[in-house]
Order: sequence, then C-alpha cells, then structure tokens
Amino acid sequence: MTDISGIDPSVPPSGPGCVECDEVGGWWFHLRRCAQCGHVGCCDSSPAQHATAHWKSTGHPLVQSFEPGEEWFWDFDRDELYDSGPELTQPGARPADQPAPGPAGRVPQDWTRLLHR
Repeated sequence: MTDISGIDPSVPPSGPGCVECDEVGGWWFHLRRCAQCGHVGCCDSSPAQHATAHWKSTGHPLVQSFEPGEEWFWDFDRDELYDSGPELTQPGARPADQPAPGPAGRVPQDWTRLLHR
C-alpha cells in the first residue's frame, strides 16, 4: 500500500489519546489514527468507539493503529487489513508510558466488563 487515496502522511496526530474521550474524561482500550486528517480515536473494543464514529461522520476510510510497535492499517470502506503502509508523521503511537487501557487514572476497575467484543 503506497499511493492510496485517503492517506496524507504529512498530517500529525491530533494528540496522544482519543480526542473525544479526552474531552469528556473517558477512557479507551486501544487507539487508532486517521491516515487522512490525523484524528486519534478509540478502537471498536473501547466503550465509545470513536475511530469508527470518525469514519462514519467524515468518510475518511483509513486508520493506522496508534499503539506502540504496531504498523497495520485498517480500511473501513473495504473492511480490509493492511500489514503496513506509508510512514505517517511522527509520533507514530501513543506515548510508551501511557498504559493500555488508558489513560492512567481514568480506567475503571471493571474495565474488562465494559469492552465491546
């Protein structure tokens, strides 16, 4: 996957965590970064599923994992996984000292019960 519509490698991520969860004091399981605009949202296992909501509201189809050590992309339109793709502007993942689930201090004790499966 190299020259694909919907990817702008020059756009930095919107921040170190899910934009919407941070706005309301929520928490997430894992993070996904929009490859077109840099929006960081929480994954579909997270209670709020903001990465998918971002795709539905903007039509931006491609996200990359925003987890340390992961390079894969997901295409919502095609329901397809890509093992890798173009390098996006750094940082390429959430801060390594930020736990998953995260962020520290906002994850409830019974977080596993609250995940979407």
